[in-house]
Amino acid sequence: MWLLTLIVLIIILGIIILVHEFGHFIWAKKFGVFIYEFSIGMGPIVHTHKGRDGINYNIRAFPIGGFVSMAGEVYEDDDKTPKEKFMCNKPWLQRLIILVAGVVNNFILAIVILFFMALFMGSTTTKPIVGTILEGSAMEMAGIETGDEIVKLNGIKTSSWDKLQIALYRKSENDTYEFVVKKANGEEKTYEVTPKKITNEDGSETTQFGFGVDTTKHTGFLASIKYAFAKFNSIMSSMVLTITSLFSGKISLSALSGPVGIYGVVGDSISVGLSQIVYIIAFLSINVGFINILPFPAFDGGRVLFMVIEKIKRGPVNAKIENAFHTIGFILLMILMIYITFQDILKLF
Repeated sequence: MWLLTLIVLIIILGIIILVHEFGHFIWAKKFGVFIYEFSIGMGPIVHTHKGRDGINYNIRAFPIGGFVSMAGEVYEDDDKTPKEKFMCNKPWLQRLIILVAGVVNNFILAIVILFFMALFMGSTTTKPIVGTILEGSAMEMAGIETGDEIVKLNGIKTSSWDKLQIALYRKSENDTYEFVVKKANGEEKTYEVTPKKITNEDGSETTQFGFGVDTTKHTGFLASIKYAFAKFNSIMSSMVLTITSLFSGKISLSALSGPVGIYGVVGDSISVGLSQIVYIIAFLSINVGFINILPFPAFDGGRVLFMVIEKIKRGPVNAKIENAFHTIGFILLMILMIYITFQDILKLF
């Protein structure tokens, strides 16, 4: 089972990375940027092919990551390449398109997958509408009913189930949660809910509210399109809330998952079935796109940030400063990844 999970994980990451890097690659090629290498994976090269276009297409040993190596990504770095083929010498808009193309490809992949999933298997609403309530649960005791739509939780607008899940996970003072719900007649009511604490066999505690969301199936072409974009927006908004909650301390870093955590999620998805594996591809593709567009060094968004600064100051940023910025960011990113991976390993025991 572990081998199957590993293979599926490699395939999932391979698809997402290939789609992302192909976005950078195809637009760089279209705009005439000289490309040294298109690689899937990191580490030593295990297979290489030199195309008629002069580009080295490589598969590397470790199936996590990938990259497109272009001439002049920051400054002119090759005296054998014509100046007009350096990325840094291309028009501002062309460089911007090349940088964001990977993220856009990830988002497109996710939306297409979500659409076809909804088209062939039906879809449920993304709104946090209460579908079931456990008898004697905290939600029932508070007075919340099936059919109620949860519009706010502790002051946070909960436009989707994904966002509500993150809001429920955030730390709450005195373990009391303020729910604002919209009734069937459009009236809004506020409820104070104190969830029950359930002790697990391993001694850990689980917070139980005792409700489930509406699972009514919707079918049809238009319903599938609506679901694909609504679910995409739902996942994106939940990620924004996650990031802001990390900075505010409402969610700890230990809640994040790295490669080990994703491995566990993939293993669980295999036991559920093919549909869940396909959904994980869409979900992780949105994650990769979202993280890459953040204005953090070493990410695409970090490079876009320098382009915005360049536009504001009407001149290029010093290449050495930018390179140092990205190098430091990459080191910090690796430290964070090691910490998250260590936390994932601890969760296994």
